Amino acid sequence: MSETPVKQQNTAAFYGQSVASFGVAMTATTVGIYHLDADTWVRAFLAVAVLYLVTSSFTLAKVIRDRQEAGRIVSRVDQARLEKLLAEHDPFEKL
Repeated sequence: MSETPVKQQNTAAFYGQSVASFGVAMTATTVGIYHLDADTWVRAFLAVAVLYLVTSSFTLAKVIRDRQEAGRIVSRVDQARLEKLLAEHDPFEKL
């Protein structure tokens, strides 16, 4: 009948690599802004812009994930309805 989809999980190595990559990128950006030869207000503006970009990226990733999960749930409900209709259908029944 129907197959239960296998829940995909990331490995610990992938998770660790992602966290490390994010940490290195934020550190490098922070050091670069700190050592930038510009006025304080320019560095502050760039720091705020980077923080805004990071929070926007997290929000976008969450929205995309939520939309994908919602689509998966709707698909499973539609599949269950179809299977119920097919199970109840008798092709040899007289109309």
